[in-house]
Amino acid sequence: MIARLQGRVAARDRNALIVEVNGLGLRVLVPAPVLAATQVGEPVALFTHLHVRENELALYGLGSEEELALFEQFLSVSGVGPKVALALLSAMSPDALRRAIGQGQPELLARVPGVGKKTAEKIVFHLKDKVPAEAVPEGLAALTEADTQVIEALTSLGYSIVEAQRAVQSVPPEVTEVEERLRLALAYFARP
Repeated sequence: MIARLQGRVAARDRNALIVEVNGLGLRVLVPAPVLAATQVGEPVALFTHLHVRENELALYGLGSEEELALFEQFLSVSGVGPKVALALLSAMSPDALRRAIGQGQPELLARVPGVGKKTAEKIVFHLKDKVPAEAVPEGLAALTEADTQVIEALTSLGYSIVEAQRAVQSVPPEVTEVEERLRLALAYFARP
C-alpha cells in the first residue's frame, strides 16, 4: 500500500492536490489546512491512507503521522467514513479533536459540517478510551461555556471552527464575560 508520498504539487482543486511523483500525477484528497499550506509548483510530503471500495480507490493525504493516526482512528468507528474523518481534520486541529473526544464533548464535533449529533456521540463513545484525558495536551484548557458561545457566534458569522478556536485561544483567560470574549476574539481577526 501507499504509506507516504513526496513530490511536487502539479494542481489544486477544492479538496485535493494533484501530486506529481516521478512523472505520475496522483490525486490526493487532503484536509483544508494542508490544502491552504500548499501552492502549485511547491514540493509536498504527505502521509497517506489508501481507501479501497468496490468501485473506487481514493488516496487521502495528511500532513503528519499524528493526523494520519487520528484519521485512521476515526475510520475505526462504525459509520464514519473517510469523508467525515477528512471533514473533522479540516475543521479542527488534532489537539482540539483529541480534547473534544477526551473531555467527552460531542457537541463540538457535531458543529463540523457533515457530522451529525449521533455520529459525534458515536465517535466520542468509541474513541474516548483511545484518547484518554491525560493524552490531551496540557496547554489546552477545557472550553468554558463562554468559549462555546463565542465559537458558536464566530462560526455563525462565517469563520471556520479552527479559526474560531484560534481566536478564542488568543483571549486572555481572565476575561470571563461572553460579550468581552467575543469582542476580543473579533479583534484577533482584525490584526494584520
